[in-house]
Amino acid sequence: MPLSTSNSPPANKLLASLPAPQYQRLTPYLEEVSLPVGQVLYEPGEVIQYVYFPNQAMVSLVSILEDGSTAEVGMVGNDGIVGYPVFLEGNLTTHRAIVQIEDTAMRMNAETLKTEFNRGETLQKLLLRYTQALLTQVSQTAACNRHHPLEERLARWLLTAHDYSLSDELPLTQEFISNMLGTRRASVTVAAGMLQ
Repeated sequence: MPLSTSNSPPANKLLASLPAPQYQRLTPYLEEVSLPVGQVLYEPGEVIQYVYFPNQAMVSLVSILEDGSTAEVGMVGNDGIVGYPVFLEGNLTTHRAIVQIEDTAMRMNAETLKTEFNRGETLQKLLLRYTQALLTQVSQTAACNRHHPLEERLARWLLTAHDYSLSDELPLTQEFISNMLGTRRASVTVAAGMLQ
């Protein structure tokens, strides 16, 4: 649901890193939208219509296996963008993007982002640098899922979620967290007990 367009300083760190003239050029194309918990921004195979720059929302990038089971492969917070395939010349998503912590995001039409990216200015450099950071996060997640016990994976996940939410309270259920970690809820309950 659209809230407004914004001329105020951006809460998203990518947008905040732009030189003022470049950010001002983008503001007519940025629309602040509410991202409620559980909102699915994309499903695998969908054409990307919009990209999202989260403010204090957190979005999980989730792989869905053939049997329907899920595992989170990445998280996007106020330092990133949801919809990175758009500027990498991809139009379709390969994962589900689902809101985990509600807040707002700045939404932009995907075609507009492509045009701005192709200008080759600061936005392009920031988006490529962010993509490298996201790929590092995905690689680290894969390594952790393979080599670390659930307690360590849960601790890492909670710390990352805390960093993105900028809050000491994470309004998430153990069921939701278990889906993100690709494990049973009962296992998350035991692991959470060990962390207390």
